Amino acid sequence: MAPANTLASFDAAHDVGIDTVEFDLRAWGGELVLAHTIWHARRGPTVRLRDALDHLSARRFADVGLNVDLKHVGCERALLDGLRDARLTERTVISSQVPAVLDRVRALEPRVRVGISVGGRIARLSQRWNHWCDQVLAGLESRRWDALMAQHRLVCPSLLEEVMARGGGLYAWTVNERPAIDRLRGLGVHGVTTGDPRLFV
Repeated sequence: MAPANTLASFDAAHDVGIDTVEFDLRAWGGELVLAHTIWHARRGPTVRLRDALDHLSARRFADVGLNVDLKHVGCERALLDGLRDARLTERTVISSQVPAVLDRVRALEPRVRVGISVGGRIARLSQRWNHWCDQVLAGLESRRWDALMAQHRLVCPSLLEEVMARGGGLYAWTVNERPAIDRLRGLGVHGVTTGDPRLFV
């Protein structure tokens, strides 16, 4: 519908009727920009965080939540300041595959909601998730984080049950096939991320 991590993508998703937008955030060129990888940031053009938050704080997005996927350490304070200035903190979940990012966010702003993101096998190896499920559930139990954002192939009924037993939310990403979305809806996950929100209709 529109390139990812752009204002146009937010508008297109809103027109379909989504209740949350997700975008990727990293530092590049001395400021925070919306980009999934360094390659995306380098290729440009990118949207600056301040412009994205200004856009999402408009009245038409008043009922829309935010999931900011923070890609690396060092951006936490600037992100929190931006959310605070735009009055979007209460509507936002900050997620990351890097536990240290979420620890830093929590240290700076204990009230903000955070979600640990767990990807496929290579991503888990890069974060040394040797026993990822036990580690994630322990983090939910201790309130180190509030939610699990899991690569959708990891989601099963028992994982959902374990997450909910610890008071956490389970969100599945990135699901671009309608049968998979229907399966996850049937399980009762708390949210599904897709690259094509028309699949929800």
